[in-house]
Amino acid sequence: MHWYLPFLCIAGFFIEHGFTRLTPDFIHPCPLDNKPCVMQSTIDAIPYFTKGMPDLGVPTLDPFYIDRLSIPLAGLKISFFNGNVTGFRKAVIDNVESNLAKRKFVLEFHSNVTLKGGYEATGTILTFPINGEGDAKIKITNLKMKITMNLDMKSDDKGVNHLFFKDYKYSFGSGDKVQYNLTNLIKDSPELSRTLLQFLNENWKLVSETFGKPILDYATELALRTIEKFFLAVPFEELIEGPLPSFK
Repeated sequence: MHWYLPFLCIAGFFIEHGFTRLTPDFIHPCPLDNKPCVMQSTIDAIPYFTKGMPDLGVPTLDPFYIDRLSIPLAGLKISFFNGNVTGFRKAVIDNVESNLAKRKFVLEFHSNVTLKGGYEATGTILTFPINGEGDAKIKITNLKMKITMNLDMKSDDKGVNHLFFKDYKYSFGSGDKVQYNLTNLIKDSPELSRTLLQFLNENWKLVSETFGKPILDYATELALRTIEKFFLAVPFEELIEGPLPSFK
């Protein structure tokens, strides 16, 4: 579920290095080569930056909204809609690596994450015929993620330089536990619905590996596009304290 937030940390980190138009208390400038300071700055920024920065067109990322996300699987199609994902505001940072000279930023964190919203599903799970539609609540305890991002710089039509994400990759661990609560999994059969829900919760790790990646793909892409709005609003030179690394 995802797991939209990691990139907030990046933007939070960058604004803490010289963004003079915003001076809230959570901004703590650091030399780029001072890892302990960078770690602490990222930790301090997360709870505030996830609230959003409307003046710069940066929306809130905790909660973040899922309009509709369809996941086609073998024998089953499930869609989540009108959903909210919460929990990343309290993410715990495990590691931060920043090397702008090599255009790379690495973030590792863990967090408890909850998805609430509606769902609809058709198909089969094992021998269960699924034709459900109802409310969904999925809670992940101790989701772990590592995101590696490659950065680059481009100039706008006024010749002002801006950072952007060139590409990225991520890995995740399914956490310590995933709890599923989906109502009306099998229409007109409350007993079979309860049996299927019990199966999902008893086999949560296998189920989360199947469902998790499409949702994380969605969340990661959403977060990147959100943070790029911030990068497009702020010149590169205002994001870095000290000598600027070369992007040529």
